[in-house]
Amino acid sequence: MITLSAHQLGKRYIRQWIFRKLDYTFRFGEPCAVTGPNGSGKSTLLRVLSQFQPPTEGKLMLQYQGKTITADNAFRYISVAAPYLDLIEDFSLAELLRFHFSFKQSSNKLSLADIADRMYLKESLNKPVKHFSSGMKQRLKLGLAFYADTPLLFLDEPTTNLDEQGQQWYRQEVEQVLAHKLVLIASNQPSEYSFCTTSLHLPDWKGL
Repeated sequence: MITLSAHQLGKRYIRQWIFRKLDYTFRFGEPCAVTGPNGSGKSTLLRVLSQFQPPTEGKLMLQYQGKTITADNAFRYISVAAPYLDLIEDFSLAELLRFHFSFKQSSNKLSLADIADRMYLKESLNKPVKHFSSGMKQRLKLGLAFYADTPLLFLDEPTTNLDEQGQQWYRQEVEQVLAHKLVLIASNQPSEYSFCTTSLHLPDWKGL
């Protein structure tokens, strides 16, 4: 079991609070949609929750199997797919997969070939990522997060650049990981989070 708790959490840029005094506990088995209009700070919240950025005030507590996980070790338990995370585009797909999964184990002991096949990218294993289409890159970002053996998954605008077939693939894959991951999705598109059972509307926590 995994939980992520925010206690009086706030983030400010210069003098403007993006969110403030956020008290919320995200729990396994309760996939959560972080909603709000463009520019409301959804991506900022995910960066703070995933500990890519520090909060301005408040604190986070990550607990897994009854143990508190320190901030220095949190990355071992978290996978993220987001527009602000870049791929190493000079690598081939095979090189990128080997590099990524040297830091995090693959779920269900999937081989790199299996992972490429699950992303419908098996024919591109030796192709440089810089030559991928935008949709292929998005499937790759999502796949790196889906197939890592981590209990916490953050997705930011997950169907960006995906065509209808890619969106169907996303829904199929994300629903499979719900059984063993705590999932948070930042989105203003209901089709991306229709399976979520809880939601956090970020403007409700807008700082003054």
